[in-house]
Amino acid sequence: MAHASDALPLSAILRAVAEREAPTISIAELTELFGGRALGALLLVFGLICTLPFPPGGTTLFGAPLVLLAPQLIFGRRAPWLPVGVRARTLSTDHLARGLPKVLVWLERIEAVSRPRFALLFGAVGERLIGLVVFVLALVLILPIPGGNFLPGVTVTVLSLALVQRDGLLALFGYGLAALSASILVLAAGLITRGAEHVISVITAG
Repeated sequence: MAHASDALPLSAILRAVAEREAPTISIAELTELFGGRALGALLLVFGLICTLPFPPGGTTLFGAPLVLLAPQLIFGRRAPWLPVGVRARTLSTDHLARGLPKVLVWLERIEAVSRPRFALLFGAVGERLIGLVVFVLALVLILPIPGGNFLPGVTVTVLSLALVQRDGLLALFGYGLAALSASILVLAAGLITRGAEHVISVITAG
């Protein structure tokens, strides 16, 4: 069944949310606003939020719903399922009003040029692949890595928007960002490991 909001760009819905007078909005309310696109749209929202500046560990709270939602793509669900406690969780519209407009400008620009293409990338296998990539990135986002949230958050946002827009070109760009994210994380892990080994060798030598 079509939802009245399905014809609206996601950016328009999010801008209306950010401009609400109510102090909070629940995840359940967001799900209802997004209608038939709720699964991809919720992935996009939490991806967007994870791109905002947080202290180390701040993205754990918003990465957790991604860990619950992404596997549902892998298993072929069309509508999102979230536990009652998560659905009841609220977001501060004041915080959204301060952070979202900055990213909504870019979202609106992408939506203006985005269109359905390369439909093959959104078949049963394609959607599951997006779900798998987003799930792996969500696991990264819940880790307290200083400065490690931005690129994975952007990648989740791009892949989720590609899913909503059915834009294969956008999906390919998202996969490229995912590869870049993986490369940077592997490099960072290597540097941290070597640094730890050096510190241990200095301590043991002393």
